[in-house]
Amino acid sequence: MIAEEEVLSPNDRDFVTALASGLEVILAFDEAHPRMTLSEVAARTNMNRARARRFLLTLHALGYVRKQQRVFELAPKVLQLGYAFLSSNNYRSVIQQILEDITRQCGESSSLGVLDGEEVTYVARSSSRHRLMAITLSVGTRLPAAHTSLGRVLLAQLPDEKLDAWLEHAVLQKHTDKTIIDKDELKACILEVRRQGYAIADQELDSGLRSIAVPAFDANGHLLGAINISTNAARIDHDTLMQEYLPLLQQKARDIRTTIS
Repeated sequence: MIAEEEVLSPNDRDFVTALASGLEVILAFDEAHPRMTLSEVAARTNMNRARARRFLLTLHALGYVRKQQRVFELAPKVLQLGYAFLSSNNYRSVIQQILEDITRQCGESSSLGVLDGEEVTYVARSSSRHRLMAITLSVGTRLPAAHTSLGRVLLAQLPDEKLDAWLEHAVLQKHTDKTIIDKDELKACILEVRRQGYAIADQELDSGLRSIAVPAFDANGHLLGAINISTNAARIDHDTLMQEYLPLLQQKARDIRTTIS
């Protein structure tokens, strides 16, 4: 049996390289690369053509990939992989209702995100009519944890040694002139988030995008993720975030804690 904290390395005899490579092929498809040739898949996954071809044809046989002449694309069956996660977490419907309540009360988008490596993955979302970024944010969207309010709240929950390890391996990319890319400065920011219990990310990922987030725990104190409100900096100032949106998020986080066990 694998201990809860044990993570296999690719060199471990129990590590299934073929499974890892198959998942890598699936994840190679994204909004910018919805349809690709064999050569393009091989290039994006750093595989040779023969290896990439075997995985694509296997995924095609299983129904996860569609093939039209020389072009491959994901098939709807891939959604079953995400649904397995969502359906195994019975708190999602409660979270979704709470996020929708947030949107109704403040008119802004709200999301629940979890930390996954160097990124935050959106696992529930309530969208407002305002478009905030060039990309469409939805369940399954992944954004860099270092430069988002959700990510910083989640990083603040890590013990010191795990936070240091995360920072050591993190690759920080400058997205705007406000992006923090100095690791010492970022660590200080995360420790401040830990102290105050919330995070604000102000136009670090995308110009005009301002957000605030707090952690969300269940009744047993287990971290479920972080919830946020994201808005446009031209419409909502810092005072509104602090005086209106932060108390709203904190109340909803308390609702989550008293509702989900």
